[in-house]
Amino acid sequence: MIKKTKFITNSAFTLIELLVVMGVIAILTGISIFALQGSREAGRDARRKSDLETIRSGIELFRADCNVYPSNLVAVGSSLQGTVALGCSPANTNIYIQSVPGDPSSGSGYCYNQTSSTTYELCATLENVPTSPSACASCDSGSGNGNYRVISP
Repeated sequence: MIKKTKFITNSAFTLIELLVVMGVIAILTGISIFALQGSREAGRDARRKSDLETIRSGIELFRADCNVYPSNLVAVGSSLQGTVALGCSPANTNIYIQSVPGDPSSGSGYCYNQTSSTTYELCATLENVPTSPSACASCDSGSGNGNYRVISP
């Protein structure tokens, strides 16, 4: 009679193998976080540019109805309407911007400055500074002079 022996094998991971795998996962996670940070900054910058174009469109509509640019920009979240306080005479009930957008990271408003009766500039500070920034001469957008601006056409 042949005696059968059973071999018991342990099929578990060793502590060293687990530590190596956890180290690799930690390194990959760290790399991906830094890679995504640039994408987030680019997304906020695109939002800032889009917001400035929205405000510019509203200001141009205001001028078409009131024959002047608004003397100042209303607070973030407020609507831009044709009021006498903003220079529109006679006042009207038109809403040019439903809700004035604010900076996506700070929530503060963008800089608006009426440079003359026929010109204005809107400024924002982009996180990824453009290769040829268009500095705002008369605006301070919260963290130094803005490096991106939209001017009246």
